[in-house]
Amino acid sequence: QPLQSKDYGRIVNERHLTRLKQYIEGHEIVIGGQLDEAQMKLAPTVILNPDIDTPVMQEEIFGPVLPVIEVSSVNEAIDFIKRRHKPLAAYLFSESQSIQQQFADEVSAGSVCINDTMMFMANPQLPFGGVGNSGMGRYHGKFGFDTFSHLKSVMKRSFWFDVAIRYAPSSARKRFLLKKLL
Repeated sequence: QPLQSKDYGRIVNERHLTRLKQYIEGHEIVIGGQLDEAQMKLAPTVILNPDIDTPVMQEEIFGPVLPVIEVSSVNEAIDFIKRRHKPLAAYLFSESQSIQQQFADEVSAGSVCINDTMMFMANPQLPFGGVGNSGMGRYHGKFGFDTFSHLKSVMKRSFWFDVAIRYAPSSARKRFLLKKLL
């Protein structure tokens, strides 16, 4: 009973509730779909095989609506993803280790999550961020610190010692010594 539960949040405003309602209207609802406009609540909803040109498949959803596209093979799924902008996250549900590996190897996304949804975002040991249009950079823990920091290189040497092999003219011996040093 998500609509009566205090554990499910409300939609932020009427405009977003209307937008989410339009996303699910006319689609095959597998689970959820209940709406309480007075309470500004929409039950978590899964819709099956929405047309690719509909807003629910073209826009970021930011709500409890999950469109699911059925495919007949992992190759079909990968091709489907590759024909579109790179997603912030790509999800796969499969027990096959080889399919899991192929999906992780071939799908370009900010993150790949296998047999779960969204939990990768709660793990501070994993970087979070997108690729291309879905965002740049990595956040969480040290990854976020590195993204928003500039690691500046500083090299310092004294004047008292200078290696002559650094300077022209070049010779076979100088090249030999430089290769050994590097």
